[in-house]
Amino acid sequence: MVAQRSFVSSIAITLAVMLVAAIAVPVRGEDQTRAKSGTGQTQAEKSLYDRLGGVYAIASVVDDFIERLLVNDVLNANPAIKEARARVPKAGLKYSVTSLVCQVTGGPEKYTGRNMKEAHKHLNITQKEWAAMVADFQKTLDAFKVPEHEQKELIGIVESTKGDIVVGADSKK
Repeated sequence: MVAQRSFVSSIAITLAVMLVAAIAVPVRGEDQTRAKSGTGQTQAEKSLYDRLGGVYAIASVVDDFIERLLVNDVLNANPAIKEARARVPKAGLKYSVTSLVCQVTGGPEKYTGRNMKEAHKHLNITQKEWAAMVADFQKTLDAFKVPEHEQKELIGIVESTKGDIVVGADSKK
């Protein structure tokens, strides 16, 4: 059970952060971004969570992203990742990642898993594996037509975790 939670937390956190971006409903042009919403807030003042469409939209993006990661040959070549995936139910991973993404984008959901460093240290994730994950995340974001501004925010959140996830990466970057 602890090993399952560990893997779910580690993969979920990475994926969740990346998946949040994929959920956003496309907003075209700066004028719409600055346009007033029904609540009197401008789009720019809304949280990333709200701009992405909330928990249901984020869950849909995470679902797509996790499905991509689970069949990624580069990631599955890592024995630690492959073993962890064999133990962790897909639904649990998707739930954890969704919770994490919702939390880090300003939503009310709370992620209760381990921190990134602890969750990933045993997986020995390389730069090549990180790049494969980011490429899959980008495919998901593009498939969901997430606006460029929200994509940049999400990628920035994901990149901020790299030092705690990738073996040999500088934790200050």
